[in-house]
Amino acid sequence: MNRGSTLFILLGLFLLGGVYSFWKQKQSKSVVALMAVGSLMAIIAGLLQL
Repeated sequence: MNRGSTLFILLGLFLLGGVYSFWKQKQSKSVVALMAVGSLMAIIAGLLQL
């Protein structure tokens, strides 16, 4: 694993934690969905760089 893929995966996991937190706080679904899409994109980018 190189540094870039590790950073993307960690960023995706960080955003995924934010999705969970915002969902528990009953934030608007559009914000939660946008953050979930960003999280998935970051994780996929990190996995594709492996």
